[in-house]
This record gives sequence, structure tokens and C-alpha cells, in this order.
Amino acid sequence: MHFIRVVSADRHPVVLQGLTKMLSPNFDFEVVAACSDGPSFIEAVRTLAPDIAILDSTMPGVTGPAMLSLISAENLSTRLVLFVGSDEDQEVVMPAAADGYSIISKDATQEVLVRSLREVAAGRRLSPLPSSEQVVAREPGTITENALAVLTDRERQIMRLVSEGLSNKEIGRRLNITDGTIKVHLHHIFQKLEISNRTVLAAIAIAQDDGTHGPSENDPSRIRRS
Repeated sequence: MHFIRVVSADRHPVVLQGLTKMLSPNFDFEVVAACSDGPSFIEAVRTLAPDIAILDSTMPGVTGPAMLSLISAENLSTRLVLFVGSDEDQEVVMPAAADGYSIISKDATQEVLVRSLREVAAGRRLSPLPSSEQVVAREPGTITENALAVLTDRERQIMRLVSEGLSNKEIGRRLNITDGTIKVHLHHIFQKLEISNRTVLAAIAIAQDDGTHGPSENDPSRIRRS
């Protein structure tokens, strides 16, 4: 029987223990290493070459970009997952979703976690949603054009800048409008898309960019960098 081999790293022992118990062989997983610090995590990934490496987003001594560089440099097939806690953590790491990470919330139930990691092992990238029951693989077309059609050109611009990790002030400077106006636009966007925060908005924008029917060169929502 083939098991999905996992290396995990978290600052909190109880989280590591919980992960190991949740990812039992009964669910086709084998946790081959559980690390409490960055250096041991790096070494475990390098020597064990697991299918999936789960990294606490706040783990000192190791960063997502460093792990991606290591995985690429050593030609490993390991897929990196950032394990995030609060909404604030998710907003900090959201731009990483565009760089090839998968992101899973620590609030996820066992069922959702197992399903999500199976998706990662199958080659799909995950983006976080606010509810643990909504953490799903983002595929082209998940957010339909009809849903996004309710947004104005300006709102689409703001959505894409949010997905780049820009703050309200940075978006305001980019578009030459005030911070308060950005907040109003975001409020309208959240209402139209029936979402609750910018983390979800960024996930939608990233998913849209990954779609086979992404915005054309003439789409006003495209932002050209100077």
C-alpha cells in the first residue's frame, strides 16, 4: 500500500502531536518526521524527500521561500504546505500562494485536512478560505465570470492588488486615491462577492489568474507595473 509521506514542523508540540495522530496510516499518510525547529525541518526534508512538507508559517529559522529554493535546488518532488493560524497569519502569507505554496488553516477539521493534503499530493495548490469546511483546491473556473462580472473595473483592480499583498495605503498610492476610498471599495467588493475578508478576496484573484480564461490584455483590471 502506498502512503503519502509527510514531514511536519511546528513550534507547538501539541500541534505536532495532533498532526501525527490525525495523519495516521488509516488515512494513507505516514508522518516520517515531526520537527520542532527550522534546522531539523530543513534537514528532514533534504534527507527524507517526503511527498509533503508542512511548515508552521511562524516557525523561526526557516522560511517558505528558503524551503522552495531548497526543494528546487535539490530537485525534490516535495510539495510545500504552509500551516497558518489566525486571519492575520493568512494575510501575511497569502502572496506566497502565487509562488507555489499551498496554504491550509490550523482551524481545519481532520476531514478537511486529510482531503486537502490528498489534493496537494495529487499536484493541486490550495488557498485558504475563512471556514475550515471551505478549504478546497482552487481549480480554473471555481469562481465563475458571472460572479466577478458584478465588480466594476476599479474593484477588479483593487482585487488584484490585494492578491499581490499590498496594504490599503499602498493600493491607494498605486491608484492615486485615498485610503478611505479603498476601504469603501473593499466593503462593496465583499458585499458583492458575499465574502468576509481580504484573505478570501486574494484567493479568488489568484484562482482567477490561474484560470484558462484569465483577463485579456485589454482587460481594465490588469495593472501594469512601472
